This record gives sequence, structure tokens and C-alpha cells, in this order.
Amino acid sequence: MDLRTQLENMLHEAMRSKDEIRKNTVRMVLSSIKLSEIETGKPLDDAGILTVLNKEVKIRKETISELSETDRSDLVAKAQEEMKILESFLPAQASDEEVTSLAAQVIHDLSATNPSEMGKVMKQLIPLLAGKAPPDRVSAIVKSLLNK
Repeated sequence: MDLRTQLENMLHEAMRSKDEIRKNTVRMVLSSIKLSEIETGKPLDDAGILTVLNKEVKIRKETISELSETDRSDLVAKAQEEMKILESFLPAQASDEEVTSLAAQVIHDLSATNPSEMGKVMKQLIPLLAGKAPPDRVSAIVKSLLNK
């Protein structure tokens, strides 16, 4: 079952069970997906939907970090709940060791030796880790490997 169908099924279940936070979160994600489709002019595949989900999770993390400094624990709890719902659709995250191992393999395959070749490495590595690791984490690992 593709991600869009899973999201739509969860929306229907949330509506039946009157789970407002789940319903609102899934509706928001579906809206983001439709907006992205309008911008690109074509339907998103599962990889595109994963990108949208990762973006929404990142937004929630930023919201939590900003609100944790305030006295709005209610909004922090809501953002954390939304993040859990969104993360349930994401594949299991790759560990740093797995990312490092895969990055080392790509660097070896491309014979990359210095940081100026980071773009080539990232171009090969990001599709392999789509949805399994955020690009900023992958970038940091590749940079550390190329600087050795």
C-alpha cells in the first residue's frame, strides 16, 4: 500500500474515532502533499511524500525547540504528538554507523579524496538514504569522512 493511501486511511480512521489531533495532522500533511504536487505539476511518488513528511517533522522539531523556552507546554505537547504521528509513516531511521558505512562505500566507489568532491558524493548518497536519514546528518558524516 502506498503512503498516500495509508495517509488517507488514517484520516478516515481518525474521523471515525473523533481523534482530532490525528485528523488535523493527517489533513495538514495531505494538504502539503497537494501543494507540492501543484508546485511541481505532477503527482508525488512515495519518495516525494517521504520528503514532505520529513519536512513536516523538521518543522515540528523547530517548533518544539522554540516553544520549550516559553511557558507554552500545551503547544509543545501538541507538536510532540503531531511529530509522533508523522514519524509513524517514516521508515526506520538509519544509525550513524549505517550512514557512515554507506558513505564510506560511495566515497570509495567515486574515488573521492577531498571536501571539494562532496557534491558528487552527496548526489549518489542521498537517494540511497531517502527517508532513512536527514540530509544535514548525512552531510555532516560525509564532510567528516572527506576531511580525514
